[in-house]
Amino acid sequence: MPIISFTSDIGDKDYLPGAIKGKIASNIPEAQIIDITHHLPTFHSAQCAYLCKSTFLHYPPGSIHLVLANVFDSKNAKLVLVKHNEQWIITSNNGLLPMMLNEDPAYCADLSQNIPSPSNIMDLTDQFVDAAKKILLGKSLQDIGPNISLVKNSDLAPQIGENWIEGQIIFIDRFENVVANIPKSLFEEQRNGRSFSIVFKRDEVIDSISDSYADVAPGQKLALFNAAGYLEIAVNRGNAAGLFGLQGYADNQYLSNRVFYQTIRVYFQ
Repeated sequence: MPIISFTSDIGDKDYLPGAIKGKIASNIPEAQIIDITHHLPTFHSAQCAYLCKSTFLHYPPGSIHLVLANVFDSKNAKLVLVKHNEQWIITSNNGLLPMMLNEDPAYCADLSQNIPSPSNIMDLTDQFVDAAKKILLGKSLQDIGPNISLVKNSDLAPQIGENWIEGQIIFIDRFENVVANIPKSLFEEQRNGRSFSIVFKRDEVIDSISDSYADVAPGQKLALFNAAGYLEIAVNRGNAAGLFGLQGYADNQYLSNRVFYQTIRVYFQ
């Protein structure tokens, strides 16, 4: 049974998620359709990328992922298809994919040849259904669509120096734990056995990594690497974002005094 995951920024009050799943089920009745979330943040590519890539890595090889986020950010909306780590990912060519993959794919198929000028999201769903059926028939990326260059957004990759990393807050969960775009692999590579200080909001400092929230007393701050492998700032039985006034970093934001509330810095000694 093929698996198709569906992620969007549509929300759950609109008819569209149900209509899109109905069209997929009508054309690919053997598919198992899994909703991931329909509350992707609008116009926040870094957060969308974090949520998607942290989810997709747990799916079996050959799964097909539909991501509809900010799909009509340009007049010529179109879907594109890549294969990454044995997963098929279909989404808009709006800058999200490069952030999701952390690399440039060798081939990215343009799915717009059958519906070159989609006027609404159901037209884009037709593009998806056509591509998904070809995937399930064993077609290659080259058979499904011509290669296309990916649009790239402002890159919110962490900045790196010899003795420091500066990352941005890309996600705040329902407990108001704060996630930065600093993966454990990068942290350990830059650390290289050295001691460190994690600094945020000008003067808040953490100098150790915890294994769980219970490693510190209730009300105390801590840093750990979450299940997705990213640096997280939390307060045991508290809400770090609210307590420290921390905020998520939005795309295309102009620098201001707010930068102190949106960045996490790590200094190595």
